[in-house]
Amino acid sequence: MQSKIFRPHRDDVLLAVVSVLAGLLLWSLGVYSTDNRHLFPAWAALVPLLAIGPMELLRRTAPNLTLAVGTVAVIADQFTVGNLGTVLVFTDLMYAAVVYGKPAMARRLPITTGLVTVVVTVVAVAWLRTPQSLMIGVITGIVSFGPALTGATLRNHREAAEAARLRAEQTALLAEMDRTQAVAAERARMARELHDMVANHLSAIAIHSTAALSIDSPATSREALGVIRENSVQGLAEMRRLIGLLRAAGAGQEPAPVPSLDGLEAVLERARANGAGSGLEFVLHDARPPGPPLPAPVELAAYRIVQESLTNALKHAAAGTVAVRLARRDGLLTVAVDSPYGDRPGPRAPGSGAGLTGMHERTELLGGTFTAGPRGPVWQVRAELPAEDEAVPE
Repeated sequence: MQSKIFRPHRDDVLLAVVSVLAGLLLWSLGVYSTDNRHLFPAWAALVPLLAIGPMELLRRTAPNLTLAVGTVAVIADQFTVGNLGTVLVFTDLMYAAVVYGKPAMARRLPITTGLVTVVVTVVAVAWLRTPQSLMIGVITGIVSFGPALTGATLRNHREAAEAARLRAEQTALLAEMDRTQAVAAERARMARELHDMVANHLSAIAIHSTAALSIDSPATSREALGVIRENSVQGLAEMRRLIGLLRAAGAGQEPAPVPSLDGLEAVLERARANGAGSGLEFVLHDARPPGPPLPAPVELAAYRIVQESLTNALKHAAAGTVAVRLARRDGLLTVAVDSPYGDRPGPRAPGSGAGLTGMHERTELLGGTFTAGPRGPVWQVRAELPAEDEAVPE
């Protein structure tokens, strides 16, 4: 958090420089807020200006501090000849406090500044008893309540837009889940149909073959063999038809019929296409030496861990490089996925944590170790899997 405070946005740097220079120019030209305050010399108006000007650098990262300093500075400015630059900077700090501050501050400031405006107006009218005293309340409202109300309106619009985008992402995710569940349910139903139809044909074959063996009659045997042949042909045709449908329904879901680490480059290509808009880059570092092939359960588990880690990076990672590393040493296959860890602008896709749980369970079932969590500036997923056949549980 400290590093963010001392890295002001370039627009804020420009605002700070322009504000201070404009205030100095107005003071040098003798343009003051008022000419009837002579408690201090004219140069005293520069003190609040030089105190409030640098606060523009922190308007996004420390709105509480900037608003407190700005309030003190604008009050102190009222005891000098006044500088319009100080007042203008204060209005921007008030606006920024509502836009970039915490939700509680964003809700509280428009109400507080509205009440302050009303109180100042009533006190000014009661004290001065002139129509011109209303201008004091108007100016107070323009300087404080106006920027707060503008910032609250903008923030409400931004939050509404973010909520709408998040609802759209959730709707798309739920629709995809419903589609996947519908496909799985349909394939299960077709499998049950396959079982029932083949079971019926096999039952007919068993019954007629038993009859042919029990009754020693050429005519009966010939009839039974005809029924057996008919049911065999029908059963085989139905099985081929339904298996063809099941294959068509499941086609194209994986880069290879049996997912393996050789198909990771295809997975990374899809991740690069999906993450380009979020500023994400994906690289693969495969440091495995030549050697015997991995056991099939280990190969599949490592593939799924990388696949799920890339999905999580697309949902939650900040802009940067997502690195996938593979290594094989001392009978262990090490899989590590490092993704940038930090604040990410815009809404994120919702997650339940089931992905990390699934990766942990896959690793434990194979007798390996799994860790996931922040490691400095990155979020690291790391799994160590046994790479020898005898080490993999049946």
